[in-house]
Amino acid sequence: MKIHAQALLFDNDGTLVSSLDSVHRCWTRWATEYGLTAEEFGRVELHGRPAVEIAADLLPADVVPEAVARIELLEVEDVPNGGVRLLPGTKDFLDALPADRWAVVTSATRRLAEARLDTVGILPKTLIAADDITRGKPDPEPYLLAAHRLGVDPAHCVVFEDAPAGLEAGRAAGMTTVALATTHQAHELTADLVVRDLSALSVLVTDGGVEISVRD
Repeated sequence: MKIHAQALLFDNDGTLVSSLDSVHRCWTRWATEYGLTAEEFGRVELHGRPAVEIAADLLPADVVPEAVARIELLEVEDVPNGGVRLLPGTKDFLDALPADRWAVVTSATRRLAEARLDTVGILPKTLIAADDITRGKPDPEPYLLAAHRLGVDPAHCVVFEDAPAGLEAGRAAGMTTVALATTHQAHELTADLVVRDLSALSVLVTDGGVEISVRD
């Protein structure tokens, strides 16, 4: 199978990097600080959603701004503790792409996203973060904004995601979707293509755009 595109849009956590250890440490501490029970906390989907939406699901509205600032601080401060690592295939895949042909589209804040990306040596020319949008994934807004920033028709973009919410956002934006089974089982992911991670794919840059293939 080959996919042709003009631009590639990557989620960050669970797609390019894994920060699950850090996320678990920080959000567990955060929940304890705000008096949430394990049952209350366990009812909310964390992965692939902006912190402000998670906090709004769990806390009174007047507490949310302070709580969002607190989890951002906890996660940024935890980055040097070894909780962030590159996922297989990420470096080789990104190194093969021209800087103006790809973007990172994350539900994290810009401060947190840049801290995580910097620690693993990823420097995207275009980064769409929670600060840039009004509606997070599964709304298509983040991916549509990335396409706009790159000057590419959404129909000619490919979204790489590990979370159902992100894949839903990509589909809603009218984009081709590639799911990576890094944090969910393959059968839980609905996409045009499902692979284990970026190491399963090869990329070829041509005059006409970018061609993505599944490795033999």
